[in-house]
Amino acid sequence: MVQNILEFFRNLPQKQCAECGKSIEEQHECYGNKCDHCLGVSDM
Repeated sequence: MVQNILEFFRNLPQKQCAECGKSIEEQHECYGNKCDHCLGVSDM
């Protein structure tokens, strides 16, 4: 049984890009599985 739900989420591994394997900085509303580099996103 999970003692503390916050502790459970803190211990989850970082999400990784499905294409290159780099860690992805997650956003709460994003379900993507590729990093900005692999998606071709550039800063404005």
